[in-house]
This record gives sequence, C-alpha cells and structure tokens, in this order.
Amino acid sequence: MKGFFSNIWTKRVFAVIGALYTVAVCWLCYYSIFYDIHVQSKASVCLMVSGISVLALVIMLYTRKQILTRICSFIILPAMLPVVLLYFGKWEIIVPVIITGVVILLLSGAGEGVKTAIGTIVLLLYIFGALGYFLFTSFFVSSAKQTTVKSGVSPSGRYRYTVVNTEDSSNGSTAVYVEPNFADVTYPMVTFTLKNEKRVVYQVRPISEQIDIQWTTQSRQQITAELEQVSENITVHLTESELESFGYSYDSRLQLTDINIYDLFAIGKGATDVDPIRLDTLNDEQLAHFGIAKDGTGRYYITDPSDEVLLDVSKNRGEKVYFSELSEDGFDAWEDSHLDDYYEPRFKIEADQSLYLKDLSDQQLAQLGVSESGDVMSFNGKVCFRYYVAELDDYYDVDSRHLSVDLLN
Repeated sequence: MKGFFSNIWTKRVFAVIGALYTVAVCWLCYYSIFYDIHVQSKASVCLMVSGISVLALVIMLYTRKQILTRICSFIILPAMLPVVLLYFGKWEIIVPVIITGVVILLLSGAGEGVKTAIGTIVLLLYIFGALGYFLFTSFFVSSAKQTTVKSGVSPSGRYRYTVVNTEDSSNGSTAVYVEPNFADVTYPMVTFTLKNEKRVVYQVRPISEQIDIQWTTQSRQQITAELEQVSENITVHLTESELESFGYSYDSRLQLTDINIYDLFAIGKGATDVDPIRLDTLNDEQLAHFGIAKDGTGRYYITDPSDEVLLDVSKNRGEKVYFSELSEDGFDAWEDSHLDDYYEPRFKIEADQSLYLKDLSDQQLAQLGVSESGDVMSFNGKVCFRYYVAELDDYYDVDSRHLSVDLLN
C-alpha cells in the first residue's frame, strides 16, 4: 500500500481529482456573478460543503508537490472573492472553502517567496475589492422602503410575479414584476435564480390599495387581433436572418433618414412629410438627387463614390459600389461626402430592421418563436403582461450572459 501511494502516477491521478474541487470553486464564482442563491437548509449545506472541502484538502496536501495542485492552490482564494462579496452572509458555503484555500496555499509545495507574493496579492485583492464593492453598493442604495405584498406563478408555470409597494417621498408606488420561472438551476438544498431577469410590467402611483391579479390563457391569434385593434402601427424588430427568411432582402429595406428639409423639397416632398423614406418608394430621378441608382437586379449603388468609399470596398473608380458592400466606416464616409453648410450630413441611410405586426402572418409569428397559446396577466382589470409580447421581444434571454454593474446590486 505504501508503494501505491508513493507512486508518482498515483499522485498525478489524485492531483487531477483534487483539481475538480478548484473547478467547482470557479463554477461557484460564475454562479455568484450571474445568479442569486437560495439555501433551503443551512446546516445540511454546511455539512456537505465542509465534508467535500476536508476531502479535497486531504487530497491536495497529499499531492501538494504536483504542479497541478500548486496552480490550484493559487486559484481558489481569488476565485472566491466574488462569492464572498456577492453571497455575503452565506457563511455555510464561504467559510469551509476559504479555510481550505488558505491552508492549501500555506502548505502547498511552492517556494516561500512565491507563497508570500501570492498571499500578498490575494490579501490586497480582498481588501480593495471589498472596499470598492461596499462603497459602490452604499452609494447606489435606495432610501425607499420596498415591501412584497403578493407573489405567485402563472397557470402554465413559465412565469412568476411579485407585487411590490414602494414607500417614498412621492406617496409611493405599486409595481408588478414578472420574471421567468423556467431558468432556475436547482440542486439538492440549493437553488440558483438568474439575476436581472425581473421586468416591470405595470407601475402606478400612489400605492394601490386594491391588488387584484388575474391570469388567463389566450391563443396567439386572439392576442394578435387584440393588438391590431390597439394600433395598426405596432412594429416588430427582427434580425437580418429572420428578415431574409421572410423574403425581405437587404436592399428592399434600405431607407433614408434625417433628411435635410431642402433635400425633401428637392424631391417633391413637403415639410409635413416624415422620414424615413424607403428607397423603393423613390423614382430614378429622386434617387439620383441623393447620388443613388438601382440596377436591374434591384440592388442600390452609389453613382459617384468618394475615394474614401472606394477604399472601404477596395474598388476602382468606374466600378459599382453597392450599399450592401459598405462597412460602418464606409457608410460614414458616404454620409460625410454629403454635408450641409454646417458640416452635418444632409441625410443618412440604413436598413430597416422592423416590420409591422399586421404584415406578419400567424405562421411567421410561430417561426419567430411565439407559442400557440400562453399566459396573460391583468392587474385590477387592466392587461399588463402577455406571453406573446415577452416571446416576440425576447424579454427573457436566459441563455446570454452580459457583465454589467447591475449584477453587483
């Protein structure tokens, strides 16, 4: 048995096993940034984390002279800094891991000079990190008192809501928040919920004495009809790939915006005409006023490109320069070649990314991810949330992760 544990390959295998503890700590660091934590049983979690930490510490001490274990000993404490700050008060998780990190750092096989340098850096990270974090949170803390007066889950179970009363110097307010109920990560005794996914769907001042939340289930066709009755000009913002799948080419969506009033007059438009103006609504003479022409395939190009525009597309004079070939700098160069007396662009051009809701068929709405039926919420008799709008506008993009200062609150 002694020969087994003294074997170098045994130590290397155990070093890999010990490294899994560091991976788990890094995983906890990631979750602390993007998720809130909810512990069901503090005693059980403390025992579980302590047991795993003791086992990992024994393995790491056994393999402390392995390079992998040395690297892991330098990672644990820095990785725990976001956990300490953002899960402050969850001592049943923090304390066992911090003790393990300190012990393995002090007893690792690294030289004393390296351990001293790493320890000093870690200590400074914690001091300045904690100071900056608490100053930031103290500066942006709100003096208003918030009370959750009602909460629940939608009939389908996909959404949950909270009604919050806020007491402030302006007679307070009542707000209804809706968040996804399908993005939680659940483990035994611990649940993680995504941060910053709550969306205010209704707010009223002053504080509402009556709170009546009603959920119904409506079909996609019903909601479409209701929204079209509200307004015929409701627009839906789509991606390039979605527009192309519906048969809308890039050139068919090009439009002129921020048009100078004198240029409007020059093409027979009046001061009351509102831009943007789609290129496909202009004739050849009107297009020529802006230095634009249309070829036989329906693509728009610049009739007299500047040297900067030609450089952007790597073409020679005499060759057609299509708008679809321009980069962002190329568009800027084209606009800069049409300046007014105040050196401002007389007009701009862009590809419209929106379609009117009335122009989308039920099949196209299904392609955009709108479910056939779903939850609709009313607050005191007024509709304030429709699953249809949430899915169409992608209210809850639970798969993306973006670092922002909002995650610190």
